[in-house]
Amino acid sequence: MGGSMFSILILVLLFAVMYFLMIRPQKKREKETKAMRAGIGVGDEIVTIGGICCKVVKTKEESIVVQVGPDKVKMEFMRWAVSKVVKQGSGHVEKASVDDYDEVADAEKNEAKKSKPKRMKKAAVVEEAAPEPVEEPVEEAAVAADEIAEVAEEAVEETAE
Repeated sequence: MGGSMFSILILVLLFAVMYFLMIRPQKKREKETKAMRAGIGVGDEIVTIGGICCKVVKTKEESIVVQVGPDKVKMEFMRWAVSKVVKQGSGHVEKASVDDYDEVADAEKNEAKKSKPKRMKKAAVVEEAAPEPVEEPVEEAAVAADEIAEVAEEAVEETAE
């Protein structure tokens, strides 16, 4: 009788340990992930489970529309495809005035101007840093070839003797 109670107590203890070490933390992580995916808003920068980094431009009930790359290509993903939120956006769109559009256009032009010289500078730095090929003088190569030929002739003579 005492042995069977002891074995039942061991099973209950084992289940309790598994619950606190495995099941409870997993449920907590699932709850946090669900809250993160539900809290995605316009302007958030996210990473999908496929590794695509993008910015949210529109949210729907079960999906989100994101903008990818410098060409601003728009794609639609299901909410469950979001791996993590990298940067929280404003979450809402404000009405913009004409001055705001002018400021954005000026900022884009300045950014384009700045980026072109950097690329050229990088290319120039790479060209300068590239080692120049070392040209072996023809005379040294000829002397080395003559020495090899002499050693080969001596080896042939020794094998012939």
